[in-house]
Amino acid sequence: MEKLNGKRILITGATGGIGSNTAKLLASAGATLFLTGRRLDGLADLASSLHIPQERIFAAELSDPDAVSALATRVQETLGGLDILVNAAGIGIIKPLDQLSLEDFTRTLNANLVSTFLLMKAFLPGMKQAGKGLIINIPGVLGKVPMAGAAAYSASKFGLTGMMQSIREELKRTEVRITSIFMGGVDSPFWDEIPLKVQREKMIRAEEAARAVWFLCQQPASGVVSEMVLQPFNHQAI
Repeated sequence: MEKLNGKRILITGATGGIGSNTAKLLASAGATLFLTGRRLDGLADLASSLHIPQERIFAAELSDPDAVSALATRVQETLGGLDILVNAAGIGIIKPLDQLSLEDFTRTLNANLVSTFLLMKAFLPGMKQAGKGLIINIPGVLGKVPMAGAAAYSASKFGLTGMMQSIREELKRTEVRITSIFMGGVDSPFWDEIPLKVQREKMIRAEEAARAVWFLCQQPASGVVSEMVLQPFNHQAI
């Protein structure tokens, strides 16, 4: 397995449950982290706790092309490029179709799909030029198997899965690797705004989900894990 010491890693959605726990694990392994998310105060607090310089945090709305361009510029200025991109950003709007507005649908696609497209456009060329890199996305299990009430969310995550599979085909003759993690329910702030009765105590703990990301960041140079499925123990496997 590759060592993480000195690896230049960007974490999006860094203030979320999976993102913040991943940042803690990667920082403890000696990685050089750059953190982005929507809330500057949350990023500042996390960076301070991990002794990350404030110039390596950047608050951004990742569905905004100008914001992603500014993020890429800052990453280049502070890190000189990326070895690994961990994309843990996203939102969840779970509503039946008759309650789902066009605004809900568009917002979900922008946050979960358009943002990743913009990240790929911003950071993939540098990885291709360097001849190597690793991109980890977290489509969630609803990027494989839909559920009732998740039309917008599943559309965004199925779209993310298809987009990354297509990009992987473009990268076959390079050493840039793409991994997708299909996680079941993770007990994180993601569920705070979702009006569903769920048993969060039976979900995957956010720190264990982060450990899966930490593990995948250390893939051997001779291989790639294209997909990982991580489900709560009480769920049926896909």
